[in-house]
Amino acid sequence: MNTLDKYIIKKYLSTFFFACLAFSIISVAIDFPDKVDDFLEESAPLKSIIFDYYINFIPNINGLLWPLFALISVIFFTSRMAANSEIISIFNAGVSYWRLTRPYLMCGVFLAVIHFIGINYIIPNGNKKRVLFENTYVWKYNYDTDNRNIHRFVAPDEKIYMESYVPRDSSCRKFSLEKFKDGKLIYKLKAERADYEKEKKVWEIKNYVIRRIKGMKETLESGKNMELALNIYPKDLERRDNLKETMTTPELYEFVKGERERGAGNYEKFEAEIYNRTAVSFTLIILTLIGMTVASRKMRGGTGIHLVIGVSIGALYILFSRFTSVFTETGFIPPMIGVWIPNIIFTGVVFYLIFRAQK
Repeated sequence: MNTLDKYIIKKYLSTFFFACLAFSIISVAIDFPDKVDDFLEESAPLKSIIFDYYINFIPNINGLLWPLFALISVIFFTSRMAANSEIISIFNAGVSYWRLTRPYLMCGVFLAVIHFIGINYIIPNGNKKRVLFENTYVWKYNYDTDNRNIHRFVAPDEKIYMESYVPRDSSCRKFSLEKFKDGKLIYKLKAERADYEKEKKVWEIKNYVIRRIKGMKETLESGKNMELALNIYPKDLERRDNLKETMTTPELYEFVKGERERGAGNYEKFEAEIYNRTAVSFTLIILTLIGMTVASRKMRGGTGIHLVIGVSIGALYILFSRFTSVFTETGFIPPMIGVWIPNIIFTGVVFYLIFRAQK
């Protein structure tokens, strides 16, 4: 690294970490008044508020906003350099525009690597305490529940079906259990209703009919009530909205694998989270280069205009990313493609802005 690289890297990192500190303080100042009533109502201990919640809240909010911090930081100090004619002086010294991008790219990659490690391994471990605190004292009823057309494998050769599930009383309508041997159906139970008995940890089956199939022979059995022990519980059907935030990436892989093996649906958002954690780190590099290309041109209005343009591009990126994530989580677009589409498109925007930049 020469003097130019060290100069830009110092400006970038100092501005970036100052922005992180400032926004962290602002985030806590906004979040605390919003949740203080819940803290008081549920008598949350002060020690837990500080060390379980806010100590882990700050890294979490930074993990979400680091790409935006990178964009704002780059625009801010590069715009000042352009206003002071430092960029023009650098070009007059024989430095090419592509050469100027090198210290920005170095910082972007450095921060992206830190962000990747944090969002995949460190932040989820901290979120375990934060989310447990939120689920206990703040969001007590934020369940994402499977409640229609539920298919599950409860054993390698046993499959259940529930037409509808009611979490309020842990009951289901139109229940069926199928057992297979060598790929052939040998047993099928159909019932009008099934209720989970918490004390006995069994499902009480009501108004049932059982078919037993042995070769070309079938036998029928019916009854009013029976108890059935199954390897599925209400907690398997009731899932916290913020569960994925508490899982490291290896844990997410294992979770998605387990859900697939059980034949469970509604795991697309967890699969998308795996790919999104890599994509959002790469976003930091993209927004770094966008901020540089926008702010390196000296123009009337200075930093204010640069910030408006840069933040508008960042907002457009976030909007487009949210738009594609909806289709990804519903299974309309494969998760890996869905989360990377915004990065692919805005990588093209980066090259366009670089080729059109003042040189």
